[in-house]
Amino acid sequence: MPVDPQPQAVLAPLTESAVFLTLTVVDGGEQAVRDLLPELAGIVRSVGFRLPDEGLTCIIGLGSELWDRTFDGPRPAALHAFREVVGARHHAPSTPGDLFLHVRALRLYPCFELARLVRERLGGAVEVTDEVHGFRYFDRRDLLGFVDGTENPTGADAAAAVLIGDEDPDFAGGSYVMTQKYLHDLGGWQAQSVEEREHAVGRRMLDDVELDEATQPPDSHVALTQIVEEDGTEREILRDNMPFGSIARGEYGTYFIGYAADPDIPERMLRRMFVGEPVGSTDRLLEFSTAVTGTLFFVPSAAMLDDPPPARAAADPGEPAPARGDLGIGDLRSAR
Repeated sequence: MPVDPQPQAVLAPLTESAVFLTLTVVDGGEQAVRDLLPELAGIVRSVGFRLPDEGLTCIIGLGSELWDRTFDGPRPAALHAFREVVGARHHAPSTPGDLFLHVRALRLYPCFELARLVRERLGGAVEVTDEVHGFRYFDRRDLLGFVDGTENPTGADAAAAVLIGDEDPDFAGGSYVMTQKYLHDLGGWQAQSVEEREHAVGRRMLDDVELDEATQPPDSHVALTQIVEEDGTEREILRDNMPFGSIARGEYGTYFIGYAADPDIPERMLRRMFVGEPVGSTDRLLEFSTAVTGTLFFVPSAAMLDDPPPARAAADPGEPAPARGDLGIGDLRSAR
């Protein structure tokens, strides 16, 4: 079913390469961001026209605080900062992020060139908080050896899961995107038997088939990330996760990125993973995977990028600026 207004490329097929760029916007840099939005499609065309077979796309998302600092008028109904999840043994932190770029293509170098041009266009208005270069690993497996994204919805189901509709008409065609960077203990993981790994994930490693009900542990990743309502309706998100790594730093991980029409769905998944359902029955994967970032953004429709909401009016001298949260998280590498 066609969606009006046209969304950004959130429903584009999975790709071989990606750059995930998380930025914070300095005080006074809000107008530079607003000015970029209608120019972004032209920047994408300038790179992609020379490489028509690469399938180059760029999705941009805006954080809750940046939205309030930049625009007047209505705001997306479900937009808020990433909500930290603290369980008895596992922690999903909330980390800085005002602006997010998800750049995808067949090969990495067009992604790099486009991200570089956007960063250059924003100049001193932004600071880079996190940069991850994702790559396809064998037959769409993550570094833990399992196929990632098998249960993604497709077609009309994907549009229904991802795109805002009549529930928030001012922002129809938009979406929300949640991101987390997970670092893996590959040594500990590989020391497990294949059967133990399969029980942690909830799928067979060789053929990617989900374990049957008699075998599926209730604390497997698959079991805990399936959200089924009382009426039997399954609530879905669209994942575009990718492996990443640094041999020099000994970092090997998965970049989780999930698009949804309602951020409550991925948030419920995280609570089940990190706190447990019942409490204490946490995701077995978290014994080997540590979340070191956590952000949430609103993804405007393409039409809204072309014609952004009005700029926020200048505050009266006695009016305080919108509150900003504590952005200090220290060195992410030390969070393992």
